[in-house]
Amino acid sequence: MTKSIGSAGAAKATGAAATTETVADTLERELQPLIEDWLYRVEQEPDLNCIPLNFEERTGHLPHLLHDIIERLRLDAETKAPISKAAGHHADLRRKQGYTVAMLVEESRLLQVTIFSTLHKNTNALEFSKLLPDVVTIADAQMKEQMLRFMAADAAKLAKGK
Repeated sequence: MTKSIGSAGAAKATGAAATTETVADTLERELQPLIEDWLYRVEQEPDLNCIPLNFEERTGHLPHLLHDIIERLRLDAETKAPISKAAGHHADLRRKQGYTVAMLVEESRLLQVTIFSTLHKNTNALEFSKLLPDVVTIADAQMKEQMLRFMAADAAKLAKGK
């Protein structure tokens, strides 16, 4: 596996083989633009903007969450992925900030859309044979842990109220 350092078109023109990179490498390389694109999408959603948050409050969790996804993508296929601590932390944070489950789901959906959009923009550099399995891994990466933590906090609150 090699990283893309030039355009595929230039490689074809010179007769050189086009270089490819993994989905994990692409996400790592595009981390900051991905976060900015995600924030733009979130800012377009009135349901998410009803809770005013500054840049750090809104995006501070994303580098950790994305690094968890990148690490998961780099695991061997036989390795069971660890629980994403960043996803759990994110759910706890959003609950404290006043998010509902629907808001958390929408924010996660927008992250997946943004990740997939980033991959689409970089299709020519991606290792195509691993693209679909990696997309499945991304789709599965954080939602379950976020929902479990969010619901556990709700259940604990109900138990205290009884």
